[in-house]
Amino acid sequence: MEVLTWQARIKKNVTLKQLEQMTGISKTTLNTIENGQTSPTLRQLEAIAIALNTKISELYDSEYK
Repeated sequence: MEVLTWQARIKKNVTLKQLEQMTGISKTTLNTIENGQTSPTLRQLEAIAIALNTKISELYDSEYK
C-alpha cells in the first residue's frame, strides 16, 4: 500500500511544518511516512485527512481500495 500524503499535501499547498502544526504529528514522523519508511497509524491518517480536508481513502493507494 502506497501512502499518498505528499501528493495530497502538495495539492493543498501545505508545507511539512504547517501539517505538523495542524496535526500534532512531528515533522520527522510526517517525513518518514511520506518517504515510505514507516506506515502511519489510523489515528495519524485521520489527523492528516482532517488537516488536509480530504478523505482517508485519498491518502493511500491500494488495489483493494
